[in-house]
Amino acid sequence: MDGLERAAALDGVVLSIRSMVQKVPLGRGRDVLHGRWLGHPVHPLMVQVPIGTWFSAAILDLLPGQRRAASTLIGVGLAAAGPAAVTGWVDWAELQRRQMRVGLVHAAANVTAVGLYAGSLAARTQDRVGLGKALGFAGLAAVSLGGAIGGHMAYRQASGANHAEVVPQLVSPGWHNVGAVADFPVRQAVQRHINNVPILVVRESGNRVHILADSCSHMGGPLSKGTIDDGCVQCPWHGSVFRLHDGWNVRGPATAPQPAFETRITDGCVEARLRA
Repeated sequence: MDGLERAAALDGVVLSIRSMVQKVPLGRGRDVLHGRWLGHPVHPLMVQVPIGTWFSAAILDLLPGQRRAASTLIGVGLAAAGPAAVTGWVDWAELQRRQMRVGLVHAAANVTAVGLYAGSLAARTQDRVGLGKALGFAGLAAVSLGGAIGGHMAYRQASGANHAEVVPQLVSPGWHNVGAVADFPVRQAVQRHINNVPILVVRESGNRVHILADSCSHMGGPLSKGTIDDGCVQCPWHGSVFRLHDGWNVRGPATAPQPAFETRITDGCVEARLRA
């Protein structure tokens, strides 16, 4: 897996496919596919159906008299594989280069599994039961490999994880001095730190100050280098948009809101504490 992450030879294919995925005119449907409404990516939830039905079909193939049930489960898995793949491709197109390289092989394994299961179902409908079972077991091996690679992406590479989740554990309770009000130009993003945690500070007219965790919850992008517009900040890496006053993720690909801070001004200095 480490070697695959460094496989720059895949970048030509990666960039080409990413461009095609990002050009699909999904509109607000893209956020639905990302899982912004759910609070975390939809893809891991969607893949449970094809994996579960195909594994169950393999068990039934080992038992007598379960031919029809096994075929039905394979058909259900094939029907569910398409929507699961769509959510996966949409998420994949918003990852970092090393994650995308691994994700490409993850997708290839799953496409192989779909092809094998489609062949298995076709063989079963033609009463070629032995071939159907053999293709089914081969498909299970392919989808298991794909699942293992997906696990590497999720747990080793943190694809789809909330990259700002650790902030409440690192920031100590109470008020923290952030700096003098005069140090923060109006409507400009400034980076400061609380307990060595980077934060985004935006001062508005009337000395109202907004503070969010600076590392984007999607992939850790620096919000302090993003664009401030209409009470929101847009991440410079993948375009996630967060409300400044409460950190709510207005637009994905981020599926989790941004940790936000309460602010006050004391003796000309900005102070902040993490919102409960």
